[in-house]
Amino acid sequence: MAIILASSSPRRKELLRKSVSSFDVIPANIDESVKPKELPKTYVARMAKEKALAIANHHPDDIVIGCDTSVIIGNSILGKPGNDTEARFMLKRLSNLTHQVLTSVYIKTPDKVYQKTEVVQVKFYPLSEADIDAYLKTGEHQDKAGAYGIQGKGALFVKEIKGDYYSIVGFPIGFVHQVMKDIFDKE
Repeated sequence: MAIILASSSPRRKELLRKSVSSFDVIPANIDESVKPKELPKTYVARMAKEKALAIANHHPDDIVIGCDTSVIIGNSILGKPGNDTEARFMLKRLSNLTHQVLTSVYIKTPDKVYQKTEVVQVKFYPLSEADIDAYLKTGEHQDKAGAYGIQGKGALFVKEIKGDYYSIVGFPIGFVHQVMKDIFDKE
């Protein structure tokens, strides 16, 4: 039984290596559109599940891990910015506020499903135009929900975290590791 990560995220790959030494990576190619009136927590859980099932349908005898992360202000989902203007707008919205980072993981085995959605509170310091300009020049905001990476220079903006740090990075490794122990201790 192989383990498959349904993601091309280098951060998720790095974190999964902490728990298991061997796994395959097969990114799921799905429609990630938000449905009308869909709540953020429902959205991230649905995305993680759809990513896992898109791969599990072709690999029914394997363990497939799907994940999704979104940055939330109120009920607004801040996805990955399409350009620097969108990233600037997102960072201005996050400045001096507490927002949520939701990460859902869906693990499909041949005979069982494990799913969990982590909700983490993140408070930012006030960000000046100079702070935002300097950060955008790093390029780190690209391909990151909410236009920042907490594992990089985005950490400089964070005043306080309540919850699982690794869920902010995009992969709740503690939960995944416990699931892997549960699966393989039964074999």
